[in-house]
Amino acid sequence: MSIRFRLTIAAIAVILVANSLLWFIALQYLGQVWMGEVQTRVRRNLNSARAAYDNHVEIIGAYLQATAHDKALAAAVRADDRAALQSMLRELGKSKTMDFVSLLDATGKVICRSGSGRTGDDLSADPLVAEVLRRRKSVEGTVVFSRERLLAAGPRLAERALITIVPTEAARPTSDLLSTAGMVTAAAVPVLDERGRTTAILYGGDLLNRRYEIVDALKEQVFRGEVYKGKEIGTVTIFMGNLRVSTNVTRKDGGRAVGTQLSEAVSEAVLEHGEIWAAPAFVVNDWYITAYEPIHDPAGKIIGALYVGLLRAPFAHQLTVISTVFLALVGGATFASLVMLLLVNERVLRPIRSVVSMAQKVIGGDMTARVGVRPAGEMGTLCRAVDSMAQAVAEREELLTQATRQQIRRSEQLASVGRLAAGVAHEINNPLTGVLVFADLMREKENMDDQDREDLEVIVRETKRAREIVRGLLDYARETPSIKVSLNVNDVVRQTMQLLGKREAFQQVNLVKALADNLSLVGGDRNQLQQVLVNLSLNACEAMSDGGTLMIATSGTNDQVVIEVTDTGCGIKPEHLDKIFEPFFTTKAVGKGTGLGLSVTYGIVQQHGGTLEVESAVGKGTTFIITLPAEKG
Repeated sequence: MSIRFRLTIAAIAVILVANSLLWFIALQYLGQVWMGEVQTRVRRNLNSARAAYDNHVEIIGAYLQATAHDKALAAAVRADDRAALQSMLRELGKSKTMDFVSLLDATGKVICRSGSGRTGDDLSADPLVAEVLRRRKSVEGTVVFSRERLLAAGPRLAERALITIVPTEAARPTSDLLSTAGMVTAAAVPVLDERGRTTAILYGGDLLNRRYEIVDALKEQVFRGEVYKGKEIGTVTIFMGNLRVSTNVTRKDGGRAVGTQLSEAVSEAVLEHGEIWAAPAFVVNDWYITAYEPIHDPAGKIIGALYVGLLRAPFAHQLTVISTVFLALVGGATFASLVMLLLVNERVLRPIRSVVSMAQKVIGGDMTARVGVRPAGEMGTLCRAVDSMAQAVAEREELLTQATRQQIRRSEQLASVGRLAAGVAHEINNPLTGVLVFADLMREKENMDDQDREDLEVIVRETKRAREIVRGLLDYARETPSIKVSLNVNDVVRQTMQLLGKREAFQQVNLVKALADNLSLVGGDRNQLQQVLVNLSLNACEAMSDGGTLMIATSGTNDQVVIEVTDTGCGIKPEHLDKIFEPFFTTKAVGKGTGLGLSVTYGIVQQHGGTLEVESAVGKGTTFIITLPAEKG
């Protein structure tokens, strides 16, 4: 698969993915905005339906107020003419505005009714009556009548109020299968005498259960008969509690969906929390954009809900049309982009072949291969950059080869020096011992003059120095076997610090230890590790001729233990950092050092499977970092 083909496929993929994301995000946003506008319309429709509903209640109040001002009614009340009052109430009851009218005395007890002869029951606890008695003004509102009260108002009302409950999965479970209560829009109006005192109360209302004229009138006022595919798009429902008591939502068989219930989510929001709930919802047998609002009685108690809904299908269809048009536009733009890409690709990517050919040669080992071509623009810049990169790779390859050769030669030299050191040390160790013994014996003779004795002192001192060099050579050549055991590095540090504190050279040095707790054990030779710390500490002490601070700190993890030896001395020059571990390299004056201390230290650490690193700043101090592998548990 060629690079040209891959780039083309990648570019096509980018265009397709980008345009697809654009289409998806735009449609999501458009859908939210579109549905938000529809939901706003539904809320406005709900407000219109509520205004029409309240207007229906106010009409009842206005009708009763006009009747309350009738002088004939006032005269009949004063005369307690039950027959006349009964006749008047029956005439009021025949109007299409109200289903029933009752006349109450000034305490709230029923004097007479339009549809029943039952009297004497106390309605003072009714929210409307209670408000009239308290305020002496007419009050309108919605209340719930029990079956007993409906029977008192008229048997036909009690019969109309009966609704069979239809259980649904979305509604809360209920054991009741029949609702006998009734939801009533009513008004209570005081009848006043000449002195403004309440002599009676007119109480009239309209039973909403199966009162389809009301919801149909509300639907007509709000939606103006809009239809979609022969189906009216608007619906209105009045709920008593969570039960549909009057609606123009239809079932599949064409009948009105009276007896169905609110879903549990809507019931909780509207009936329990008194909130307006607006969202798409599945209502009986279709999807609607819905809005619900609680209905309160005059005492402020939530007794039901008013619902309006717009059929979702026409709006979903409009959104689908818009989405299709937008998709066609995006698809056309995508196709045009792909055609332009293929045309441009043929011209722009032609130099890539030269780059690919050159890269294959470099991969094959030909570091002299170059692109050679220099087209105009960014592609020419790319070709020059690739050639520069190839040149840099060739130069680094050469430098790496030289560095590797130097490292190999250095390792071979060190190995040779080690073997030579071991051989030389063995050959001169015994003669040096003999010279030292005989020189000590000659110093004990009594017939020697001062000059001879001074010469012997020089011989003894230099012989001992030579012996120290031999011992260093043996240590460097690893002739001394190591005995490895499990060690706690903190113990080795404490013993070393105790040993250093007794030396005169460390009297002006402040010894500090910072030991971490719960360090892992390491496998090592206690004496050799102590020799490492002593060598590093002696070097640090010599670097702090005027005194200073020497700190040995430990830390670690489950896999390794770290020892840091830090001084505040003169530091190491940068040009010497790469040489300090080489044998016989020293910056000390002649006769002050052999140049083997750090080499031996480095070798011991390596023998223990660890690493030794150094960080130094001239004039500030030096830190040697020893990293040892922890024992596996």
